[in-house]
Parts: sequence; C-alpha cells; structure tokens
Amino acid sequence: MDAETVSAIVVENAFHLHRRLGPGLLESVYETLLARMLERRGLQVERQKIIAFNFDGIQFDEGLRVDILVEGVLVVELKSVERLAPVHAKQLLTYLRLLNLPLGILINFGAPTFKEGIKRVVNGPVDFAHSRLRVNQ
Repeated sequence: MDAETVSAIVVENAFHLHRRLGPGLLESVYETLLARMLERRGLQVERQKIIAFNFDGIQFDEGLRVDILVEGVLVVELKSVERLAPVHAKQLLTYLRLLNLPLGILINFGAPTFKEGIKRVVNGPVDFAHSRLRVNQ
C-alpha cells in the first residue's frame, strides 16, 4: 500500500476519533485508540517505534522514537497541545529524512477542530498533487 492511500485511511480515522472524543485527553490515549482503529482496518501499525541511525560515524541505537509507523510507509506524529509549534513539523520532517520516507502526518488532538490540528509533511521533491495539506521545508 502506498503512502498516499495509507494517509487517507489515517486521516479518516483520526477525524472520527477527534470528532467523537474531542480535545483534552493525553496524547497516549489518542495514540492507543488511533492505532487500534487502524489495525481494525487491516493496517500494520507499530507504536513508539525506536529508529536507529548513524550520523558522522556515531551509531544511535535509540536515536528517535516515532509515535506511529503505518505499513512501514507513513509516520504519524501525535500531539495533544493547545497549539502546534513550528518545531513540531520540523521534527517530523527530520524523522522522514532519517527514515527516507516521503510523507508524514502531524496530528494535534488538542486543537479545537480537526482541520486546525492536522498537517501533512512531505520529504523531498515527491509530488502529491492532489494533497492540499502540505509543509514544504
């Protein structure tokens, strides 16, 4: 399954989760529920996946941890804060670069509306022409 297809399924499920629960719960609650919803859709989901990487000859075996990795092609970074900071999208972009993945989704369940709390982050020159949510870095 490609990243764009997986992305559409994640967004749909996250939207329903935000609509049903609203903002205000711990990030871990949203993570657990979203992961379960995606698994019920038949997707492979890895929560709190530790990613090792090498930089300048130094190996980091626990260098970063992604909230959710779906089908091995999409990183989903979750927050439950009043407002996203610019560093949140940059953090996700760094994860995508280290994993060599083209697409990630940043979801803030603390936002008043789902639309205000979601951002797509694209790594590199990959063209997702029909995507309206895009962060270019």
